[in-house]
Amino acid sequence: MKFENVTLIRSALAIVLGFVLVMWPDAAVNYLVILIGVLFMLPALYALIRYFVRPAQPEEGKRIFPIEAAGSLLLGAWLVATPTFFVNILMYVLGGILVIAGIQQLASLIRARKWSHVPFGFYFMPTLLLLTGAMILAYPFDAVANTFVIFGIASLFYGVCELINAYKFRKEMEA
Repeated sequence: MKFENVTLIRSALAIVLGFVLVMWPDAAVNYLVILIGVLFMLPALYALIRYFVRPAQPEEGKRIFPIEAAGSLLLGAWLVATPTFFVNILMYVLGGILVIAGIQQLASLIRARKWSHVPFGFYFMPTLLLLTGAMILAYPFDAVANTFVIFGIASLFYGVCELINAYKFRKEMEA
């Protein structure tokens, strides 16, 4: 997959996630944790079903039970069953993601200075993302819904800035 396609997909997913978190923060909190739980369960179920359904081959010897699949299934079921417990942990993860996204965008802009002039305004949003992530890490439990709205807005800005940067610097590289 080409770099531009990955950038577009990442930007679109960030914009959609941001929109959902801004519009429905209270519901999105629990549904996001449940979705993560389902994403743990699906491959685990596949591995376990495959283990039990596939006949043993004489040349493969004794098959080993997929313990990691069973653990993944249990973790996914725990996430689905008690999403509010994991919301607290998720705050730290989301804050960390914003910090990493801000650093990544700043690093990309710094690298882009090698072949193009990068206006000062381009550094504003990545810096804001970095500060927002640091704020969420510092105050994760004050208001979970408000934190998700802030994360949603930051995710929207990240996606839009990523699209703008990809468009601007792709044109610069082609020239």
